[in-house]
Amino acid sequence: MTTQLDRQATGSIRYELEIPIEASPEAVWDALTEHTNAWWLPDFHMVGADSEVSLNAEAGGQLIETKADGGSLLWYTVQMVVPGESLHLVGHLAPPWGGPATTMLQLGVRAYGDGALLVVSDAIFGQVDEKSAAAQQEGWTALFGDGLKRFVES
Repeated sequence: MTTQLDRQATGSIRYELEIPIEASPEAVWDALTEHTNAWWLPDFHMVGADSEVSLNAEAGGQLIETKADGGSLLWYTVQMVVPGESLHLVGHLAPPWGGPATTMLQLGVRAYGDGALLVVSDAIFGQVDEKSAAAQQEGWTALFGDGLKRFVES
């Protein structure tokens, strides 16, 4: 039996993205909370291409990916919802995805000119550095900027 101890520094990082969307705030909120699988990008299906991503947008609800064969991944647990305005989520990053770390993601939707603004705020603590935070930010930019935005605007 072999045991290896690997000490790693811990820290925290926070960033915010703003994604303007040419649609009403109501349409953005509806897509975000009711049609998640329709805009979830293929590269973000972690348990298989045929998985379904759903969101139960109430405190204690889950952003979860499931497969018919029983495979699943809990992306986030819903901490708080202000209907039509904000969604607060808490999740965990396992070592294969840059962790161990905890992520506290807030998604806000508000009117912005003739459309809406999606504000994505992420605070991560645990094993996190600028490189892993940049990867998270890049992922959310793709998922919400390419996936959600494209879906709502089409």
